[in-house]
Amino acid sequence: MSATVPAHATAPSPFSIPSDLPPLPHVPGTEPDRCVLDAFRTAIAQLVADALPPLTLEQVYAGVDYGKKGVDFTVAIPRFRLPGKIDELAAKVLSKFQPNEWIESVVHDKAFLHFTLRTPTLMRLVLNQVHALTHDTPSKEPEYGTNTSGAGKRIVIEYSSPNIAKSFHVGHLRSTIIGAFLANLYKACGWEVISMNYLGDWGTQFGLIAVGFEKYGSKEELEKDAIKHLYNVYVKINAEAEQNPEIKVEAAGWFKRMEDGDEAALANWRVWRALSVRKYEEEYARLNVHFDVYTGESEVTKQSQDRALTRLEEMGLIDEHEGAKLVNLEKFKLGKAVIRKKDGTSIYLTRDIGGAQDRFEKYNFDKMIYVVSSQQDLHMAQFLKVLQLLELPWADRLEHVNYGLVLGMSTRKGTAVFLNQIIEEAASVMHNQMRKNEDKYNAIENPEETAQEIGITGVKIQDMAAKRINNYTFNWERMLSFEGDTGPYLQYAHVRVCSITRKNPELLPLPAPSALDTSLLTEPSTREMVFLLGTYPDVVKTALRTHEPSGVVTFAFRLSHAISSAWEAVVVKGEQDVEKARARMWMYLCARDVLGAAMRLLSVKPLERM
Repeated sequence: MSATVPAHATAPSPFSIPSDLPPLPHVPGTEPDRCVLDAFRTAIAQLVADALPPLTLEQVYAGVDYGKKGVDFTVAIPRFRLPGKIDELAAKVLSKFQPNEWIESVVHDKAFLHFTLRTPTLMRLVLNQVHALTHDTPSKEPEYGTNTSGAGKRIVIEYSSPNIAKSFHVGHLRSTIIGAFLANLYKACGWEVISMNYLGDWGTQFGLIAVGFEKYGSKEELEKDAIKHLYNVYVKINAEAEQNPEIKVEAAGWFKRMEDGDEAALANWRVWRALSVRKYEEEYARLNVHFDVYTGESEVTKQSQDRALTRLEEMGLIDEHEGAKLVNLEKFKLGKAVIRKKDGTSIYLTRDIGGAQDRFEKYNFDKMIYVVSSQQDLHMAQFLKVLQLLELPWADRLEHVNYGLVLGMSTRKGTAVFLNQIIEEAASVMHNQMRKNEDKYNAIENPEETAQEIGITGVKIQDMAAKRINNYTFNWERMLSFEGDTGPYLQYAHVRVCSITRKNPELLPLPAPSALDTSLLTEPSTREMVFLLGTYPDVVKTALRTHEPSGVVTFAFRLSHAISSAWEAVVVKGEQDVEKARARMWMYLCARDVLGAAMRLLSVKPLERM
């Protein structure tokens, strides 16, 4: 199964609520055909609204929350601010309640009403929905967890954005991982997504590289690995420039020629850029990340930059200082920001402003997100404020999604400078781990590739496990362990649940879902797991609201633990009752499908063997 997330969301769902259940009214914004728990919540809201007029169905629905352990859903009565005592209001709801196919029981506890859903209905609907939205979709792609909230809208997400000829450091890695997650997330919510890599491919350092390339450049090395070679040239010439200020003057002159469009100065730069992009594409592919557009600071038009500067001058927002132009944002507590250097060349704030205008003209987006480190919070705040001051009608469609630092990222040989070093280190550490189990190792078709995939999963999951604004310390041992909540553990959980078909071939092929008897799934651990499967579409919606991958990671671990605790008690192999064994196998396969969906959303490729 591919690790991409489908852009579908306009096709109708292959699942609908069965007609043998009590009919329910529609609550705007809900999609029970994509999230069956929406239907149960509607049943609860209908009961409470009928018992407590003048409450509306929508008002109550918004107050139906997931319950604490042992309770499916909870409603806090005080939130509705109704006249009368809590106990009397609760009594009205209880007197109205009759157990039905949706709700099993209601309990009043202090200020709360706790609801338990009817287990047979829950088991049947959740498993049927997971199956239909994974295997029977018009798009032929798995769609469980997706929704249509963004249908008809377009978003540009700018992420990764390394500098050509400088190291791809771990900050870029975080931006890449979080950005790829956001791109998948918006696709899963029906948006048209344009993934954009805005390369640092312009600026004075290219003048330096041009000077350095004449001295230290090699066409052969450039072809082999442009990123590494240009970096080495840059390091050498930079060290020389520290000793000899003449080099910096020469470099600035060279960059001025580039800005003025001098073909001779641009010819080499074009080759460097093209070869660097080619190399980056290979590395992103290993990370399972794909960009629709590679753009860069070099592509921002001079017209849009000049237009912005002229407008700011007309508005009286520009101060001059020793020939440089600054935009004064002190009254917004954002200081002063340089917008043009004294030699007349642009600086990255100017290019960002021009770039945003160019993008709006080209893509006419409904939203644009910049995934940029919290170290750049001031720059991003200045940039967004300038767009507001320019009174651009789309300025409020831009958003900065930030993240904290990674501390202590290095390989065993020392500091990691390039992305491929990080990937190779993760793969080799993992490969050594895998070799320890000779039998399993020999059963894997492609151990190197598998080791790389598990290693990358370890890097990604460690990165996304906590709130993105938190700094975290990079730890190879912790990250690549199979113990505890790590990437390798998630892959192990997925592989284990995939093994169920290999170990029980006599039960295959399974009958159609309608012929499987879910009422045989009576153990508490099966109910817990199936309820959790039903919550996944909500996990996706919450992530869209918060832009936090950590909620999806937490869900994937909770599901892995639920599979693990059921696995020992609710067995398939050795179960004498064939009907029961088949129902259990189907439940585990649905759990596999949902765990796989969560992993793909996190841009991780779920493995079937390891």
